[in-house]
Amino acid sequence: QVQLVESGGGLVQPGGSLRLSCAASGFTFSVYSMNWFRQAPGKERELVAYISSTGGTTNYADSVKGRFTIFRDNARNTVYLQMNSLTAEDTAVYYCNRAGGPLWGQGTQVTVSS
Repeated sequence: QVQLVESGGGLVQPGGSLRLSCAASGFTFSVYSMNWFRQAPGKERELVAYISSTGGTTNYADSVKGRFTIFRDNARNTVYLQMNSLTAEDTAVYYCNRAGGPLWGQGTQVTVSS
């Protein structure tokens, strides 16, 4: 079964950190670029970070540059999003996506609040 399963979300205080994981199955993970998106309440889904199939190229939204890091482990079929210095504006449901197509995970909630 082709699927993406996110995990690692939760409640964190401002300034804190979280690491999200997205486990892929049912396809050859290592040949696909991957994205992390997020959607806050009342807002459109936005692209947060991109990583190429080998991990050699990454791109970030301006709002998260210097705070978030996307990386992957092709041996484990997993892509990660390390999030540091979190603020309330990072509160959203975070989704991983196989780049260029409609394959999405179910999402994981990240809430930044004191």
